[in-house]
Amino acid sequence: MKRKLTVKGVGKISVKPDLIVVKMELSSLRPDYQETMELAAQSVKALQEAIQAVGFTKEDLKTTNFSLDIHYEKAYDHAGNYKSKFVGYLCEQELKLEFAYDLTLLPAVLAAIAQAPVNPQLELKFTVKDKTAVQEKLLVKATENARQKAEILTKAAGVSLGKLLSIDYNWSEIQLYSSTRYIMEDNPYVLAEASVPEIEPDEINVSDAVTFVWELTD
Repeated sequence: MKRKLTVKGVGKISVKPDLIVVKMELSSLRPDYQETMELAAQSVKALQEAIQAVGFTKEDLKTTNFSLDIHYEKAYDHAGNYKSKFVGYLCEQELKLEFAYDLTLLPAVLAAIAQAPVNPQLELKFTVKDKTAVQEKLLVKATENARQKAEILTKAAGVSLGKLLSIDYNWSEIQLYSSTRYIMEDNPYVLAEASVPEIEPDEINVSDAVTFVWELTD
């Protein structure tokens, strides 16, 4: 029976964010289906025009989620019965705008969105543009870590590493976002006139693991 050694290698790196993601959520609710869809389209158009005013194209505004549901509200009727009441059609859209980390452009983007005739919920995220490069570095470090552990263990046990029998890796998506949160002023008039202070987002700390199995020899 072959003797085996199983080692999990862990790679850890920290990277500085170089990409800003502005996430926008829009809600459109009207009793009539056609009115809801028209309002939803007009809201997106208003945001497209807003970002075009600061140098982007309308294609830069990407839709990441779209949903349309019948919306009900629950309330008591005159007889005291708890019932659902039809309110209308609710269209919810999630959009994003990505651009290189630039504190001269960020205030202009936020002001343009604030001045648009819509009121989207805003969230800023800080990430990296080249996610593939980060993932590759993680895998290299995890491999090096596993090999180092294996050599320490075999040396201490008085045996040697033989051929590599298997590599087990879980190809799950890695979340490459800074933990930094950016809170914006709710008042659109204040936001439109305010300057954005210089901020330095936390580095993105990520890790990944790979499991290796080696044959052992004397």
